[in-house]
Amino acid sequence: MFYLGQDLWFPDVNEASSEGLLAIGGDLSVERLILAYKSGVFPWFDSEEPLLWWSPDPRFILFPEKLKVSKSMKQSIRNKDYTITVNKAFKEVITECAKTKRNGQQGTWITQNMIEAYTKLHKLGYVKSVEVWNGDSLVGGLYGVDLNNGVFCGESMFAKESNASKVAFISFIKNTNYKLIDCQIYTSHLESLGAEDMSRNEFLKYLEI
Repeated sequence: MFYLGQDLWFPDVNEASSEGLLAIGGDLSVERLILAYKSGVFPWFDSEEPLLWWSPDPRFILFPEKLKVSKSMKQSIRNKDYTITVNKAFKEVITECAKTKRNGQQGTWITQNMIEAYTKLHKLGYVKSVEVWNGDSLVGGLYGVDLNNGVFCGESMFAKESNASKVAFISFIKNTNYKLIDCQIYTSHLESLGAEDMSRNEFLKYLEI
């Protein structure tokens, strides 16, 4: 296990544990977060835990051209008069994601420090948000890190109305030109949309600029 101090670095991702845990500590500075994502590493921890850095193998990813939209989902999208926007309400999106209860998690990993860190990245153009509106009400959305190299690293999503987060995801994927969407770890929710496993070494090749 590696313990990070103030020096800006990460160990080789091949040193990660079988669960994908690579290092503990460090900080959430803009420089460290950018280095992390470009190295195939991301922070993920509950509010009661120290800062944990992960690089799982395999990696859960989605090729945009393999996006799956079921007939029922297509019908649901047609029947809803939603408005989709990008980067219109980032702070609201990440705050709602932090409030969302997750199975198996006692607290939230989107702490106030995380919100502040990703807000800085958003202002610098490294983080995007997608919003789903029903009239004037924000009912769903997602946010993630844009590495400016064709890879988008999805971080979190939320829905206040059924399937609103899927609407955000589907709309975003269909209207962007990313070569790869990093979903990080397996979820049945994303598998149903076409996400699949990829070896960590293969994933790292996509991060090369």
